[in-house]
Amino acid sequence: MAILIDVQNMYHSAKNLFDSRVNFEEVVKEGTSGRKLIRAIAYVVKSGESGDEEAFFNALKRLGIERKSKELQVFYGGAKKADWDVGITLDAVHLASSVDVIVLVSGDGDFLPLAEHLQHRGKIVEVMAFKKSASSELQERANNFTDLASDEKRFLYRK
Repeated sequence: MAILIDVQNMYHSAKNLFDSRVNFEEVVKEGTSGRKLIRAIAYVVKSGESGDEEAFFNALKRLGIERKSKELQVFYGGAKKADWDVGITLDAVHLASSVDVIVLVSGDGDFLPLAEHLQHRGKIVEVMAFKKSASSELQERANNFTDLASDEKRFLYRK
């Protein structure tokens, strides 16, 4: 199995819904559920605005979570973009030949076609996210959906 973590999606959901941060160690434990983990990858965006970024990146490494990062894009006029959808999708399709289960830690509805593609190829697709902010179509499509808000003490760090 592989776990693919959309850090931006989880960060903003936890912050906006609960004024908290995600406990990724517990997310990976729950997502793995005793199964053999081949890869856990966190997709992050470097903003360069926070001194906490490096500490967070180091914490992911200590947990055995591989990190893929890219710089925050800032466009003329101040618009910002931080999107890993294509990278996560490509990795999921590539990893599908090596695993039976892909766990998407994201509520982003843009992953609905990915979930359908993987399932049509016989893969189990599980989604872990906050029900309130996750795409209802993605929740329904997943073979299993875990609402991270169901156990806030376990999956969240309060500020």
